Amino acid sequence: MANVSKEELLHIANLASLNIKEDEVENYLANLQDILNFANIVNQAPVEGLSETVGANDNYNVFRKDEVKEFKDRDLLLSNAPEKERNMFQIPRVIQ
Repeated sequence: MANVSKEELLHIANLASLNIKEDEVENYLANLQDILNFANIVNQAPVEGLSETVGANDNYNVFRKDEVKEFKDRDLLLSNAPEKERNMFQIPRVIQ
């Protein structure tokens, strides 16, 4: 694979609105080259005969049953409330 030139890096940085300082160019070049090398490895992976996979299992839209559960210790529950009123959380008014 061909190496990325400084001019190509600066052009890409300009397109991405990145301000790369002169002392950062070599570091960016090395990182971009590593990314491109890895992409090349992935592109060359043997995929002939493999089927497409979206997920590891067939579970779709798994929801829990919506059940009302009684919480026995109301004082413990309300101990986390910054403000409370009539045994409920008091929240700031949203609609005027």
